[in-house]
Amino acid sequence: MTDAFKVFFDYVGAFFIVYMIGYASFLFLSVSVGSSMLYKLKRQNRLKNELTGDYYVPVSIIIPAYNEAVTIESSIRSMLFLDYKLYEIIVVDDGSNDGTSQAVKEAFKMKRIDRPIQRRVFCQREESVFESYEYKVPITLIRKKNGGKADALNMGINAAKYPYFICVDADSVLQFDSLSKIVRPVLEEGNVIAVGGAVRPCNGAEIKEGKVISYRMPDKILPCMQVLEYDRSFLAARILFDKFNGSIIISGAFGLFKKNIVVDAGGYDLNTMGEDMELVVKLHEFCCEHSMEYRIRYATDAICWTQAPEKLKDLCKQRRRWHIGLFQSMISHRKMFLNFKYGLVGTISYSYFLFYELLSPYIEIFGLFSILLAYIVDLVNVPFMILFFFIYVVYSAVLSLTAFFSRIHTIDLKLTLPDILKAIGLCAIEVSFLRLILAWVRASALIGYKNKKLSCGEIERRKIDFK
Repeated sequence: MTDAFKVFFDYVGAFFIVYMIGYASFLFLSVSVGSSMLYKLKRQNRLKNELTGDYYVPVSIIIPAYNEAVTIESSIRSMLFLDYKLYEIIVVDDGSNDGTSQAVKEAFKMKRIDRPIQRRVFCQREESVFESYEYKVPITLIRKKNGGKADALNMGINAAKYPYFICVDADSVLQFDSLSKIVRPVLEEGNVIAVGGAVRPCNGAEIKEGKVISYRMPDKILPCMQVLEYDRSFLAARILFDKFNGSIIISGAFGLFKKNIVVDAGGYDLNTMGEDMELVVKLHEFCCEHSMEYRIRYATDAICWTQAPEKLKDLCKQRRRWHIGLFQSMISHRKMFLNFKYGLVGTISYSYFLFYELLSPYIEIFGLFSILLAYIVDLVNVPFMILFFFIYVVYSAVLSLTAFFSRIHTIDLKLTLPDILKAIGLCAIEVSFLRLILAWVRASALIGYKNKKLSCGEIERRKIDFK
């Protein structure tokens, strides 16, 4: 029996060595490339070595809103300070019951109009439409029955007047120059059909007229750890994947899309919880199958500030939704896996998200149970195990801090010494404890999800510190 356990753990050990080497190598490469690109971009901006002139791509900003009365006014007002000329704002109230529409109508002097909306992509019909032309750009409010975020986004696409649209979450604030920077790849390359922006938690940030006038690490521990996590995520994989047109995720909080391509591809899928990822994967698939020359880019300096959950239960709801959305997207487009017809997206990107995102929580939990079993049968070297875990934490923490401080420096934010020490101290906790908690949340996300596959529960919002 002991020999059988030894053989089993030999195979388990070999698997985890290969798995961890692959992940560590990818993380090191992606953070290195990401940091290098940030510094290169900052030097270019200092030398004015960038596209200049009065060139504008007309853009419709779509804000889907469900029970966002607390944040919706601040979000819309942030859009009015964008350093951009040709855009419109469309708010789609997806059947809110907390007075979201009323808050928008009162804050922006909206007037009801009779405007039929042609449905080029499917969505619930509009109940009422309001408009305001008393501000820098037109603001439209559409009230409809509840159909989910994807349905609300499809309504916004149908109502949009311009050839490109941006989806922005109702709890988010766009930096004043974010729109001009997210459209830059479209001006640089004629075949760009989508661009993802960078998303950063606004907890601890004070924003005035679209500009960050003061920044500190959030007071609460949980949002602090998410700041580190966001920078590692957005700096790492997304910049690296951008190098070979391999991005398959554009955050639903901030992304630019070419409208006619999205319409031809069928719009947002109403039957998934991860409509943002599903759309990007679908665009890859659609363009490859129609032999189209296309690019999906990532604009690392186009920044959207969003609220990070401050309560563990809200964070768990969010990550459960993300994992279910990831599962649904990968299952729906499983024919892309290792299919050379879809280029590096099908071989590298899909494989990475399958093994290191979708399956990673199950692999991590399996690893913990394997260690426990090995300890019970006295086949584990405890000092070596502790040393290995310590090396893993330090390695991950160093890469996380590299990503964090690179981002802070290159977007000219200043941190106090207490904030720096807080980031360093919490980094190890985020890697060693929060990661394990979220691994369990993600691993259990699929249990019974079919019964509530489009419901994840509401997340508590607070008013954004915007002036």
